[in-house]
Order: sequence, then structure tokens, then C-alpha cells
Amino acid sequence: MTQNTTPVTTQAAPSTPSGQDSWWRHAVIYQIYVRSFADSDGDGIGDLRGARERLPYLAELGVDAVWLTPFYASPQADGGYDVADYRAVDPLFGDLQDADDLVREAHRLGLRVIVDIVPNHTSDRHAWFREALGDRPGGAARARYHFRPGRGAHGELPPNDWESVFGGPAWTRTDGGDGEWYLHLFAPEQPDLNWENPEVAAEFASILRFWLDLGVDGFRVDVAHGMVKAPGLPDIGRKEQAKLIGAQVLPFFDQDGVHAIHRSWRRLLDSYDGERIGVAEAWAPTAERLALYVRPDELHQAFNFHFLTCPWDAAEMREVIDASLESTGSVGAPATWVLSNHDVVRHTTRYGGGERGGRRARAAALLMLALPGSAYVYQGEELGLPEVVDLPDAVRQDPAFFRGDGQDGTRDGCRVPIPWEGAEAPYGFGPAGSWLPQPAEWGALSVAAQSGDPRSTLELYRSALALRRRLPGLGDGPMSWRTDVPEGVLAFSRPGFVCTLNTLGEEVELPVPGRPVLATAPLEFTGGTVRLPAETCVWWELR
Repeated sequence: MTQNTTPVTTQAAPSTPSGQDSWWRHAVIYQIYVRSFADSDGDGIGDLRGARERLPYLAELGVDAVWLTPFYASPQADGGYDVADYRAVDPLFGDLQDADDLVREAHRLGLRVIVDIVPNHTSDRHAWFREALGDRPGGAARARYHFRPGRGAHGELPPNDWESVFGGPAWTRTDGGDGEWYLHLFAPEQPDLNWENPEVAAEFASILRFWLDLGVDGFRVDVAHGMVKAPGLPDIGRKEQAKLIGAQVLPFFDQDGVHAIHRSWRRLLDSYDGERIGVAEAWAPTAERLALYVRPDELHQAFNFHFLTCPWDAAEMREVIDASLESTGSVGAPATWVLSNHDVVRHTTRYGGGERGGRRARAAALLMLALPGSAYVYQGEELGLPEVVDLPDAVRQDPAFFRGDGQDGTRDGCRVPIPWEGAEAPYGFGPAGSWLPQPAEWGALSVAAQSGDPRSTLELYRSALALRRRLPGLGDGPMSWRTDVPEGVLAFSRPGFVCTLNTLGEEVELPVPGRPVLATAPLEFTGGTVRLPAETCVWWELR
């Protein structure tokens, strides 16, 4: 975390139009997985300059902000989420000037920029951890992390029974003669920081200021629910694989102590001009617990993983939507909606794959963009990209894949570089190949192939985002469910607007609620009724 560079202050972010609510309450934020978005130098890995050159595409798409995954100096043991220097850009992705140029260009195009911050753990190559390995037990350098003596007659057993999210024990023994163990909730190359140590809090406050001074508009906080561990690091009492997204109650996730950290970060964000935001990647067992992260004096948003993991079922969707709106509304925060990201199977595949998965994914996109609050779009979902499920073992890089008792290690399948143009790989991703192989059939899904085709998923997203800006009832605000629809159909009203979603595998007939402005499939009208095809969503404008 050595401060070895000085940022250049950039121009201000786009302002929120006078008389409108805070931008983040209704924003559509596009996630750029940097290494898979656009490659400018031909090494097969996406970079910051490539992302900057493609920003006009995102402005045309109609999003409000971009979120960049980590581009910091890193050994890349976990795709950059193992940070060796939080103030330096990894040469894979460019340099600090490239980061500054990207922020400036985004602001010029009316886009805000959110960057990832990884506060739960560092890389094992970080200067602090290298110092800790050479320190004595109980020394000041080790106090920045969680070092503990082992159990057993000779300290040969881990200090407790915690399991890593990536599989296997959450502890690794040092090579030193003292035999101490260190905690890592993820890979052994990602030692957990000890947030009870004031040095850690002070250093991260400095890191946040460094990037805020460069001009970023906020932070997506990685593992925001895991930064504080229960006192004494107690045993769970059972062998259980830890999950980053799950309903488990664990002594190292969703501890009450994390909220003091987030409150201090909110005060820091509020001290800067403009509306700089914090977004929690937080998992909590219930929607009520998740709402604690977005109280008025804490972070601005939290990802809604309950919505992401909801199955294709009208009753369950409505239950999750109601719970989300009720919990965030209870603390005055907007809900957020997300269907895919860089850690989960793409929703086109989760919803069944093939034509059915494609229909459902398009319909779910309109549902998501019509709900109150803010929405996140993962790169490539606007192209209808499916999960790549047949990657050769030799090219996989997800650390969970290599730990036999871990999770399925399928995150590489959603990280395959996206197609821009052309009939053959790398489809305009860069001058050479791509770090993960792209499917042969992706030429038909490229940006160039879909642009101008009114039936394409890309044009559906473009139309939806344009309407979301034009129709005053969309974005943040009220909604109410309609009851004049058959079972299996979701319908809700917003000011001057109605959304109808048929989740069934067969068409249904409904009274026409207004003027259709966008649909995921052709409609048939008879008198005052409309036939809604199977697995279709329609937006209606009320006069």
C-alpha cells in the first residue's frame, strides 16, 4: 500500500440535473470486467486504454455509469482481487495515466466511474504481508493480519474449523520456524486483514482519498460483509463449505462491526464535492440484514443477490421484489437489481439456456429495468451472451477450480472476452487472441452483428434504456402490483406506466393496459385484449 504515485485531479463528474433525485438512486451501472472487455495492445488481455476507447459504445447504450473490476498491481492469483499495491495500476492493464485518461473521457461522455476496492484481504505479495512473514509472533506487522498458533500437540492443526470460500481450510501455516497460521477466507494468496487494527483503517482511508482525488465517483466494496470477524474467531462447530452468496450464518460474515467501517467511509465520501458513492458487495441471510448496509449514514447501495438467485417463478419473483423494496425502503435507500456478474453463471444459461434461456433473459431484463431503483448490467448481457460451459481445463484460471473440495470453479465461463465484430475470434476484442477462448458461434452475437437489428437483444437494451430516461415513471419511485392478471403473470403499475411479465410456458390473454412501447416478442391484439406470448415482458405507456 505504499504511496508511490500521485494522481492528477480530473474534471468533475456529470452533475445531477436540477430538481432530480440523487443520480445513484435511479442509475443503470455497467460492469466492465477489465481483462475481458477490450484489449488495446494485442496481449490478449483487456486493459484500461481498450476500455476507454469503447466508452462511446456505453454512452450510446444509455447507461449512467461504469464499474471497473480491479486493475491494481497484482500477481493475478484471483483475477486481480489479490492486490499488491492499491495505488498502482498493474502493467497488464496500463498505468496510472491510463486510469486518469479513462476517468476524464468517461466524464466527458456523461458517464460516472466506480472502481473496485478490496478491503477484506491483500495479496500475499503485498509489502505488509511480506513484512509480516518475517515478523515474530505477536509483532506489529503480523497484527495487521490474522496470525494464530495452531492447535494440536505441535501446532499442526488449523486454529479453528473455518473453511475457505474457495475450498479447504481457511488457514495456511507459515514456513517460518514459529509454525503460526494465517487466515484467508479465499485463496491462500489472499490473507485477510485485521480491521481491529487502526493501521488498517487509516491506510484504507488514505487509499480511498487517493482515487477520489483522481476523480472517481465511488467504490464497489468487495466482500463488504466479511471485513470483521467474531471475537475470538470461534469454531463453527461443523464442517461446512463457506459460500460467498448464501444464507449461512457464519462468524466471519455479516458481523455487526462492519457497519462502523462503512459509516466512516460514508463520512469520507460525503466530504468530497459531487455525489461519490459506496456500493456494498454484501451478502446477508435476510433482506432485513442487508438493509443495514444502506442506512442513511452508511453505504449508498448494496447488491441484491436475492433477486439474482431467484428462480424463474412468478410467485418467488414477487416475494423477492416485495422483500427487497420493503427492506431498503425502511431505511430510505433505493433497491438495486442485478441478473449477472463476474462471479455467477450468466442468466441466459441459468434460465435454461438455448432459445428458452434467451427468451427468459430478455424478459427478465425488461422486468429489472422497470423496477424502482438502480440496475446493474454485466458486460455482454446486453448481447444475450450465454455461459461458456466447455472451456478446456488447461485454460481455466478460477482458483476455486483447482481446489478439489471447493466450489464448482465455473467463474471463468462468464469471463470470456465479449465479441465486438467480425465472424472469427477474437471478434474485435483486440489485435490478437483472447486470454480465454471465445465460442465459434459468437460472431452472430457481436455488437456489430446486432446493431440495427430491431429483433436483437442489444437493440432491446438500447430501447429500454432510452425509454427509462424518457418515461418519468421509471427509475426510483413508487410501484403497485396489479391483480387483474392470471397466475404466472406479474404486472405492476408505475406513474404513467405498466409492466407485464408472462413467466408461463404458454401464451395468456390480458386486457390491454395501455399503449405498448416495448416488448420482447411480437404481440397479437383482439379488440381490447392482447395475447402475451410465453415468457414475454411488455412495457405499456398510459395516456
